[in-house]
Amino acid sequence: MRVLGIESSCDETGVAVYDSERGLLGHALYSQVELHALYGGVVPELASRDHIRKAVPLIDAVLERADTALWELDGVAYTAGPGLVGALLVGAMLGRALSWSLSVPAVAVHHMEGHLLAALLEPEAPRFPFLALLVSGGHTLLVEARAVGDYVILGETLDDAVGEAFDKTAKLLGLGYPGGPALARLAESGDPGRYRFPRPMVDRPGLDFSFSGLKTHALQQLEKVGGDAREQAHIARAFEEAVVDTLYVKCRRALQETGLRRLVVAGGVGANRRLRERLAALDAEVFYPQPAFCTDNGAMIAYAGLLRLQAGHVAPPQVSVRARWPLDELDPLAA
Repeated sequence: MRVLGIESSCDETGVAVYDSERGLLGHALYSQVELHALYGGVVPELASRDHIRKAVPLIDAVLERADTALWELDGVAYTAGPGLVGALLVGAMLGRALSWSLSVPAVAVHHMEGHLLAALLEPEAPRFPFLALLVSGGHTLLVEARAVGDYVILGETLDDAVGEAFDKTAKLLGLGYPGGPALARLAESGDPGRYRFPRPMVDRPGLDFSFSGLKTHALQQLEKVGGDAREQAHIARAFEEAVVDTLYVKCRRALQETGLRRLVVAGGVGANRRLRERLAALDAEVFYPQPAFCTDNGAMIAYAGLLRLQAGHVAPPQVSVRARWPLDELDPLAA
């Protein structure tokens, strides 16, 4: 089976073709970072319009790269949520139009299931069951993944997602958008012993997260040092260390509570070097998607869609998307 995947949940247009026998045949990603950087964050209406402009040319390019004609597709997968409604609708309507015109089935894919399964695209893929840490600009989740579609949410953020906290703190530092990678670069020159930020919610039971307080603490420290560039680097380092330590503690606790010995880390923040170094100390095998598939991408949607189409899951006739969509509402493949 050969599936076209379309990702358009936020500010990146991703397209890929995945074949059940030959694997990933081609993929491409267009980022809207330059467009939204002018405004310091994602503007939903502009994101939707840019998806409209870029999606079809990107599909044409990926099909050529995959040496695949439209009529050779056996199915179409598209992200149906969670995400920005307007952006989701672009991918959903395009995907459904293609499926109807080609008389092939379409399947609506959960964006976070795509991230969770992205590590399975790698040559050394984890086996189920495993623990998944999903960390991105909009989500922070700890999930017990028992099988494809069989997920138990163990912990989630009560306020800002970790990627969102990175971006907001970077904005306080004047680093622009997207701020996460810029903050990590600035933190490289910071002294880890100069400041110590609190590690939120690690001194109490449970696996939930909270990062808004770290952002407030960073603001208070920045107000004290003013425009001192050296002190700002120290503060960036302290912030990053606090986030990484918090994620480490929660993952270690989740592994102990579940008895699992495999951890999958996915989402844009999963590319953070310091986080990877810290998680390497866990008593577990740790798996990551390749860097290109840590952020939003079409390959993870094509792969997740392929698995669901093979199991007979097909989108209903009406086209719908969901801005919010709990991961544990998904149907297991056996259903």
